[in-house]
Amino acid sequence: MLLLGVGRTPGPGALDPVRLLPEPGAQLALELQGRLLEDPRPETGGGCRGILQLEGGRSQGRTELRLASCPLLHQGWRVRVQGQLSSLRPAPHPLLAGPAERLGRQGVWSRLRVEQLQVLERPATPIADLRRRIAERLIAAAGPERGGLLAALVLGSAVVPLPQELRDSFRVAGLSHALAASGFHLSVLLGAVLPLGRSLGRPLRLTLAGGAILLFLLLAGPQPSVVRAVLTGGMGLLILEAGRRARPLALLLLTAVVMLLLRPDWLADVGFQLSVAATAALLVTARPLEQALHPWLPRWLRPDWTAPALAVPLAATLWTLPLQLLHFGVVPLYAVPANLLAAPLLTPLTLGAMGLSLVALLAPPLLGVLLLPVDLLARLLLLVAQLFAALPMAQWQTGRPLPLLVLLLSLALLGWLVPGLGRPWRRWGTALFACVVAVHLGLLSGDQLLLVHQPERDLLLARHHGRGALVSSRSDGFACHQARQLATGLGLQRFDWVVLLDPVAAADPACWQGLTATLLADSEQGPPLLSGQRLASPGLAVAALSPDSQALRLEVGSRRWWLLPDRQAFWAWERQGPAAAGAAGSSGLWLGFAPRPAERQRLQARGAPRLVWWSGAPPAHGPLPPGWRASGASGSLLASGA
Repeated sequence: MLLLGVGRTPGPGALDPVRLLPEPGAQLALELQGRLLEDPRPETGGGCRGILQLEGGRSQGRTELRLASCPLLHQGWRVRVQGQLSSLRPAPHPLLAGPAERLGRQGVWSRLRVEQLQVLERPATPIADLRRRIAERLIAAAGPERGGLLAALVLGSAVVPLPQELRDSFRVAGLSHALAASGFHLSVLLGAVLPLGRSLGRPLRLTLAGGAILLFLLLAGPQPSVVRAVLTGGMGLLILEAGRRARPLALLLLTAVVMLLLRPDWLADVGFQLSVAATAALLVTARPLEQALHPWLPRWLRPDWTAPALAVPLAATLWTLPLQLLHFGVVPLYAVPANLLAAPLLTPLTLGAMGLSLVALLAPPLLGVLLLPVDLLARLLLLVAQLFAALPMAQWQTGRPLPLLVLLLSLALLGWLVPGLGRPWRRWGTALFACVVAVHLGLLSGDQLLLVHQPERDLLLARHHGRGALVSSRSDGFACHQARQLATGLGLQRFDWVVLLDPVAAADPACWQGLTATLLADSEQGPPLLSGQRLASPGLAVAALSPDSQALRLEVGSRRWWLLPDRQAFWAWERQGPAAAGAAGSSGLWLGFAPRPAERQRLQARGAPRLVWWSGAPPAHGPLPPGWRASGASGSLLASGA
């Protein structure tokens, strides 16, 4: 509910290694030394990555290390590395998550591809070793899925190597909060510790609770959601022990302000935003919503239990809805029933995981025996997540709305979520909500052609009346991943069809097949479409221009574009004569390469369409003709119309 996503990420400091680069996009052979801030993590395509905190020398700051293999390296070790330093490339389009945006929130602005590595020192890192030992022993005892789940309930998913399938299931089912260390996990820990100190004096009782809070912070790490929970819980405990009445909402606001004063960059952290919004939901809306639900529930559902069980996930879902739309463009459709079934499992499972962590550290041989009852609960929670994630429309892809629409949506929901605002606010809120939905649906249903260009990779996405189609110059997994991100951000469940122009076969065709039922790919036998062939769906069509090139004619509603991915396609298009040059109602032309001056002159002489795009940097000298646009080395272009 809180629109904190507009915070700006700070830039690199004066001594950051990125300042050593002569210009953006340049590379520099460099030797750096520093301390690893995390255990290097394996990459999907092979190799490892980790973050290095630099020390001494000409530069300070942080850089991301990219290693071709995964050597034995641990958090806290001091290393010396040699390799090629480069700046991080920003995302070519706002719907795509680029490394510059992802790592910039951690103060990382450069990347070093490591060629040589030397370990200088292996200092003692007791906290990191403790986390690693807990995770390794639980995973060894219960397997990657259930053991990883138990470790995440204690340490948080940010520091536990969880299988991607497990993360995806919990995310789609709306249960990601169960894996992220947060206030819930701290409340479970304090709920187990505080009863033990009832008979103790206040100093010992506070010491016991403070030790539990400190242990939680050390194990989970100083993540924004963890720090928020620790500060809120600690201040609330002190207020209650002093015999005063705590004001939870004021305490939450004070905690958020203090955190942002200390770390302004946390304003842009999605975990911090969701944590604050969900906590506000429990404090402001959950109780009134429970009272409102109670008379509507039939007696056989036991309203005394069902109403509060429904009110908590429903309030949290509504408060975090604007943030879900702003950042992800998807809504877990079954989040409320999934949380309703998962809630009875989470508290005993979290307590059991915490107990097993102690056993894993103090008496590992007993872990196999004591694991059995907790393992059953873990299986049930995994089953709940997998069942709801497998349901049709488990993720409702609404598309990412404009930030202004998200702000208006938040104002519209206030009348229903904040008690005491009265009926007039709710009436205005309902009307505003309807307007926001209408505008967003109108934007999604319009015709649009989007070009996303990166070095040696182009994606052209066409939309018509809520449908979509894609032409990609590459068939690798990274291109498929980006195509999926674009589809999600634009509210497309699947593409009507996908055309791959890459002569190299896709390494993972299942990824592309998950995006569309109609996939055409280039091959050694020829282009994906032969001359005269046409692939069409309502309002979207593509046809081959010639038998000896990849030149295509794309139709988006009433508009027609020529797609010329290489010079061979350009020459084939030229041979078609004036009719193909755009005089017969063509809306635009795309070149997958930067045209030479002579080629630009021939385009103008033949009466090229009013819109001409090309993938690459604009010319160094001279302005472009009206309607001509270059994507830059990495960027995007957009054409919209009726």
